[in-house]
Amino acid sequence: MKNILLVEDEENLHEAIKLNLDIEGYSVTSVFTGKNAISKVKEKKFDLIILDVMLPDVNGFDICETIRLNDEQTPILFLTAKSDSEDRIKGLTIGGDDYLTKPFNIEELLLRIKLLIKRSSKDNESVHSLSTYKIGTFTINFNSFEVLDEEGCVTPLTKKQINLLKLLIDKKNQAVSRQEILEKVWGYEIYPTTRTIDNVILSFRKIFEKNTAPNTYFKSIRGVGYKFTP
Repeated sequence: MKNILLVEDEENLHEAIKLNLDIEGYSVTSVFTGKNAISKVKEKKFDLIILDVMLPDVNGFDICETIRLNDEQTPILFLTAKSDSEDRIKGLTIGGDDYLTKPFNIEELLLRIKLLIKRSSKDNESVHSLSTYKIGTFTINFNSFEVLDEEGCVTPLTKKQINLLKLLIDKKNQAVSRQEILEKVWGYEIYPTTRTIDNVILSFRKIFEKNTAPNTYFKSIRGVGYKFTP
């Protein structure tokens, strides 16, 4: 039985989708807010996420970006009342796999779900390489949570450090606010102090800027946050 997370705040539509998914034999976890969606993703592995864009608390695009920091495999199908091509492009660019505009035919939704899960299953079977990224002479291994320097020395990283690196690298050459970092790396429920972020950035500088000028890769943006410049 495939597990699906349904994130939709419009109650009638939510119930209609859930009913049809139940009939098709899927195991459905229902939530109506973005915060609950983030919590469920942390608790359980899903085969597909149906994600409304316009939610009452957290934008669906922000939820997608948060999920992708830890999970690049689970298919995400956006549902939205907006048909603008810019929104569709944004949704697919940040990690969405499909985009369906309301109102839609339920049969089309079920078909897209079936195809996304089938494609994802095949992709998971063929995963064979580690996800890495180079900063100067250092190589980050996102799967083993390690940094390897040119001499072969290994520095372990925490999950929060890995997720912050992913966020900054994904938005390279862009200023990323402390608020966005807190929401996407530390979550929506309990925020640490902004000093916590500063300490993690300091740890990055100690690792990656040992042989370069200070702030070469991780720049402070006064009053905003930080920017990664490869």
